Amino acid sequence: MAERLSASRTSRVIGPGGESLSPEDLPEHADIRWVRRRKARVVAAVRGGLLSLHEALQRYSLSLEEFIEWEREVGREVAERKRTGRMRELSLVGHRKGRRRAN
Repeated sequence: MAERLSASRTSRVIGPGGESLSPEDLPEHADIRWVRRRKARVVAAVRGGLLSLHEALQRYSLSLEEFIEWEREVGREVAERKRTGRMRELSLVGHRKGRRRAN
């Protein structure tokens, strides 16, 4: 990627899986299959300031409505992960409380 980052531009953001994302981690253009992981990376890049909304719309040939739908998909996924993680955590705590120690 030949474009330079401006002084006010962020060079790295935290990605959807907690990983560090740089411009090199983003798809080059729209000629790819858009799986959830790639959509989430683009959404994280825009939210984190790695890529402007305008740049993302142009680079990936998206309409504003499409990008907003990507944001909704990512938001639903994050909420579901939190919910299932919390349920798993509660089930483990309940399991530990119910277990008796052998003396």
